[in-house]
Amino acid sequence: MSGQPTSRGIGMTSARTRERLIQRLGENGISNTAVLERIRSVPRHLFVDEALASRAYEDTALPIGQGQTISQPWVVALMTQAVLPPGNGGGVPPLGKVLEVGTGCGYQTAVLSPFARTVFTIERLAGLQRAARTRLNELGFGNIRYRHGDGFQGWPGQAPFDAILVAAAPADVPEALLEQLAPGGRLVIPVGPAGQQELLRVTRTPDGLQRELLSQVSFVPLVEGMG
Repeated sequence: MSGQPTSRGIGMTSARTRERLIQRLGENGISNTAVLERIRSVPRHLFVDEALASRAYEDTALPIGQGQTISQPWVVALMTQAVLPPGNGGGVPPLGKVLEVGTGCGYQTAVLSPFARTVFTIERLAGLQRAARTRLNELGFGNIRYRHGDGFQGWPGQAPFDAILVAAAPADVPEALLEQLAPGGRLVIPVGPAGQQELLRVTRTPDGLQRELLSQVSFVPLVEGMG
């Protein structure tokens, strides 16, 4: 499988610590066994600063620099589960093209990778984008394409996408992203101001766009432009 994590550094955290995390995610509504297995197998401690590695398998967001965070595992699992077709349990990638807005440290990208033929990931901060690309390449991920760009604009040259996952919160869903969603496609995005954010799933149906509320969440804001 493309993007199978290497064993480098795995020994620094016990299997018991990871299993406690997986158990907690299951108790909190993550039911897709393939997603749970992906959270179990991706070495999250390699995506955070070494000083924070001992906290990598806590179910919490952690700082990654430049005012950004690595999302808590429950949120990563929920968003991944939410973009997959109903009843998908793994095996052949169920999605073709997937757009990720907000590469960050690359952890969500790594979790998402085996569920898509190709992940197109955009990051507005050049330093984070370069570091994530280097890290994911070292870990052997071969189905990811990277772009330093403005997430509000999406990636129109590669549209339409079977799924779009946004890892930062705008005030409302960007119209450009809705336009790049394929028929039957799912967009999962946090929306709203700090302290009042809602995680939404928008599905393009034959009858139009259907919105569902998935959870209350807390994300960094989605910022226009590039840094």
